[in-house]
Amino acid sequence: MSMRGTAVGLSVRGAYGRLGEGGGILITMETSVSALTVFVLAIFVGFEVITKVPPTLHTPLMSGSNAISGITIIGAILSAGAQHTTLSAVLGTLAVIFATINVVGGFLVTNRMLQMFKPARRELPDRQVK
Repeated sequence: MSMRGTAVGLSVRGAYGRLGEGGGILITMETSVSALTVFVLAIFVGFEVITKVPPTLHTPLMSGSNAISGITIIGAILSAGAQHTTLSAVLGTLAVIFATINVVGGFLVTNRMLQMFKPARRELPDRQVK
């Protein structure tokens, strides 16, 4: 495998054409640094946004994030089903499992929190007729 420019020796298969020998795509150091930079910035922005959410908005936002996790399950199923490699199938299956746990747990917690806002049911005392 020949390496041109600042390419790292990592070659992955992709659907973007034959850019390197063997039909793989060479991932350049520039691309890797850009992707890592976006990932780190997303972590900081996400942390700042999440810490600023007031408690009264927590339940509605949690329900919305559960809907987004449902979309994550669809992507995980597609990833597991594609089976490009054994690793992608295993990671896709793990993604399906963890996303399902996230969705089910989120809905259970949301339901429990919403139960706290319902008025308490008062039971009438039993009247015994003699």
